[in-house]
Amino acid sequence: MRVPLTVRDFLDRAEQVYGDRIGLVDEPDVAADGSTTAQAPSWGAITYRELARRARAFQAGLDALGVAPGERVAIVSHNSARWIAVLLGACAGGRILVPINFRLHAHEVEYIVGHSGAQVLLIDPELDGTLSQLRVRHRFVLGAASDAVLFGSDATPRTVELDEDATATINYTSGTTARPKGVQLTHRNLWINATTFGWHVGMSDRDRFLHVVPTFHCNGWGMPFASAAMGVTQVVLRKVAGDEILRRVQQHGITLLGGAPAVVHAVLDAAKRWPGAVPGHGRTRMLIAGAPPPTSTLQRVETELGWEPIQLYGLTETSPLITMNRRREEYDALTPAERAARLARAGAPVVGSRVRVDDHGEVLARANVVMAGYWNDPDATAAAIRDGWFHTGDGGSQDEQGYVTISDRKKDVIISGGENVSSIEVEDCLAAHPAVAEVAVIGVPDEKWGETVKALVVLRPELGATEAELLAHCRAQLAHYKCPSSIELRTELARTATGKLQKFLLRAPYWQGRTRQVN
Repeated sequence: MRVPLTVRDFLDRAEQVYGDRIGLVDEPDVAADGSTTAQAPSWGAITYRELARRARAFQAGLDALGVAPGERVAIVSHNSARWIAVLLGACAGGRILVPINFRLHAHEVEYIVGHSGAQVLLIDPELDGTLSQLRVRHRFVLGAASDAVLFGSDATPRTVELDEDATATINYTSGTTARPKGVQLTHRNLWINATTFGWHVGMSDRDRFLHVVPTFHCNGWGMPFASAAMGVTQVVLRKVAGDEILRRVQQHGITLLGGAPAVVHAVLDAAKRWPGAVPGHGRTRMLIAGAPPPTSTLQRVETELGWEPIQLYGLTETSPLITMNRRREEYDALTPAERAARLARAGAPVVGSRVRVDDHGEVLARANVVMAGYWNDPDATAAAIRDGWFHTGDGGSQDEQGYVTISDRKKDVIISGGENVSSIEVEDCLAAHPAVAEVAVIGVPDEKWGETVKALVVLRPELGATEAELLAHCRAQLAHYKCPSSIELRTELARTATGKLQKFLLRAPYWQGRTRQVN
């Protein structure tokens, strides 16, 4: 017997087995400090049975709008209960969800909506003004008014037979091109990622999960699916703040959360100010990904928070999980510093994944979680998946136990605070300024963000521009996190005899003394 693996399975099980359990806790309307948020009215705490009802109502709402299975539904929003319901409902109803980074500039969002062919656009109330000019067949601002249309139907949604190889989500990611590419993740990709994730982190119905990772990031790393399957109560955090994370851990008994190294640093800083024992001490596991965390950070998670740090590695193209590194029994007798040194590796391949490093030092992966391809971009797909292996663009090494260490980035991608930044996109932006003759954008190490964007600029002799003017130019065109944190004016840039920029020479002074060229 062969039964299709589809994401519908996860919420179906949650409703059947854990229907009366609180499944989802939305961001409150009033914060702990008494301030109100700019979000849509909170859904509060709802059971898995109610979440399943709203997911079905969303499917019925799309039916009424004439949005057929296979059509795209885009959402640009901060974390919210509505976001989770849309993810579960759209995919289960055979539509393709297009999660969009809420930090993007309006014209970047417009490109993704157009490129994906989205028929529906769901917008966070806080972003309505900046995205007011976007035109799409069905546009909704998430909130009480749209709830009636999107989540209020009592009709039975149309029956849709799902194919496990059909695309469930298209997740746009910055890469080596100026335009983001749409990663097609299938039901099979998402199903295997979620179950593998849950298995490796030891998820059970006694866990409480905090959504810190923005859900547009590879569908919250697949944790909405894995959590639902195991009846795990999911708590939403709308915006990242170290003290708010600790407050949720204390209030809801959080046992599992994820975040980039920058989020870890925010929690560590907040813990210094926290009165009394750190919440979650001896109980909470933290998944760390998005960039390799420093060894000292991993050690501090154990010694200062009393949490278990779990490092994982993957990409949007791999759904994302392909390797994981967590504390083994063999590490128990080690000192925290010695354990951290072992946990600093990106990890060993998770079950079902094959990982190797080729003769050029590039990390390759082969697994059921590798994407179907890039949306409407067969050339990019063929370049990324060759001879049955996905080429990650990351350089690294692999030891005899299979543990991978990421040491370099073959692609021109900068990872700042867990966000991918295409250096080419930033270069294109700066090159459009009339005073810029040449430009090279590189990533430089930063204690808080891992890496930050640095632009090296040669100005035209006849024109002048200040660093502030060039930065303002970038901020008018790009999402804030993509903009350079520093701009350095130079008289020339290092090039080969054929005129190609030698970025490794440009990067070298900033990375001197480091064993790896990623941070």
